Amino acid sequence: MRSLVACLLAVLPAAALAATAPEPVFSPQSLSDHIRTLSSDAFEGRGPATQGEVKSVAYIIQQMQAAGLEPGGPKVNGQRGWTQNVPLLRSEITGTPTIAMDIAGTATPLTQGNEIAIRAPMDGSKAVDLAHAPLVFVGYGVNAPERQWDDFKGVDLHGKIMVVLINDPDFETGEGDFGGKAMTYYGRWTYKYEEGARRGAAGVLVIHETDPASYGWATVKNSNTNAQFDIVRSDPKASHTQVEAWIQRDLAVKLFQASGLDFEALKKQAQTRAFKPVALKATMSARYDANVSTIISHNVLGRRTGTGHPNETVMYTAHWDHLGVGAPDAKGDRIYNGAVDNGTGIAALLELGKAFAAKPATDRSLVFMAVTAEEKGLLGSEYYAANPVYPLGTTAGVINMDALSVAGPAKDFTISGTAKLGLLDDLIQEGKAKGRAYTPDPRLSAGGFYRSDHFSMAKRGVPAISFGSGRDLVDGGRAKGDALAKDYTANRYHQPADEWSADWNLAGMAQDVGLLYDLGRDLANAREWPNWSQDSEFRAERDKTAGERH
Repeated sequence: MRSLVACLLAVLPAAALAATAPEPVFSPQSLSDHIRTLSSDAFEGRGPATQGEVKSVAYIIQQMQAAGLEPGGPKVNGQRGWTQNVPLLRSEITGTPTIAMDIAGTATPLTQGNEIAIRAPMDGSKAVDLAHAPLVFVGYGVNAPERQWDDFKGVDLHGKIMVVLINDPDFETGEGDFGGKAMTYYGRWTYKYEEGARRGAAGVLVIHETDPASYGWATVKNSNTNAQFDIVRSDPKASHTQVEAWIQRDLAVKLFQASGLDFEALKKQAQTRAFKPVALKATMSARYDANVSTIISHNVLGRRTGTGHPNETVMYTAHWDHLGVGAPDAKGDRIYNGAVDNGTGIAALLELGKAFAAKPATDRSLVFMAVTAEEKGLLGSEYYAANPVYPLGTTAGVINMDALSVAGPAKDFTISGTAKLGLLDDLIQEGKAKGRAYTPDPRLSAGGFYRSDHFSMAKRGVPAISFGSGRDLVDGGRAKGDALAKDYTANRYHQPADEWSADWNLAGMAQDVGLLYDLGRDLANAREWPNWSQDSEFRAERDKTAGERH
């Protein structure tokens, strides 16, 4: 005779079972243990295509397997594995590059990492030999017909190097055609490089300024002078110029002065539609070789198959990679451990998978994906979005976790950017139930919406958010939260000092994970299909797949 419990388990829907199951309790100690392991020196900064990747992928798989998740990757011979192969172009400068400018007749050598941070070539070149290429200032380098904005005015950039400002034309004024302080994609350095390639330029130099970039020169240097990666493209020259680099503001001011120009005055002009490109009295030469190869990195996927609608998916994502081993800091440390960025996100992903595996299965399937090469331009998520294991049309939502707070409980929470979508509405309701308020992204000028893995899915229409821990701390309020965030950006972000600490208060991170558990559980047990707002740039893409959803 079957027990009453067994009978109930047989007839109750997943949503009812979930409602009767006790809430999971997320352990700050378990989160800390994951972060400590992943960010240890033994993992060598978790660089793609290194021993750090081998160890990271093995650890994530081992933890998912131990939790009771199923392999969630593509099928091979009818069986799903744990990983999705991600082919990437890898390029690394060999030796010390020779870089110089002729500034109004004066030869000016430049040192990699000091005045300039030059990236390994991503256009397929194995050697760069650029001689006396003219420099042209093109303002913010924006071509936006829908905003009646054209910084180029027909100038021919073939064989020349674009010198361009970071962020949008209205960043400093806070109002205008590009969202005010909120960065649009036109403000991202990736857009500037892409636009240079479209115009046939020999190179692009992005002028670094801390406020509009949202990070200091140390971050620029550490992110651009190591090995670079890209998805494998049939025509890489269509997306990349041969020379892609950042330069210090002081060097830009020197270039302008030698050309009889005032940097600040010309920047003001660049904030208007009337701006026209200006040829600078300077040229640039560069010589260096690169080791270029195609490597295979990996996304890691675990799955909890749904009971009612297993072909519908709710996804949690976080990137496992960081910067690997690079240039030493002032203390001689060369390992970029990436404890907060993004050991925290992977710790949350693993604990969420463990919690869901221990509970009755939800109606929809849940997928937990640890993606590669986020630090190289969202490449792992971009590859997945272009080659989805589970149809994007029936993916109900994506919840991304990147750099969660280690500063203790907060009264609020946020997401990256100002996207308007039903998934955010759901998150806000879940937060209210836990006594936490939604605060809009406090750093819209940083363009966070375009800098996290959810963007790869969002631009294809999938409702996707990147969760952000709150700054209004229970202990210390917003003033303390803002100060800690500022300190992290200045002194640890993309630097070897982003290391695990026994002094962290991960009680707040545990609460964040609990909130995201509720969001995913309720969506996985619902018949709801969240969508973007009617005026969202992603709504049309989502609506194209409406016929796939029931």
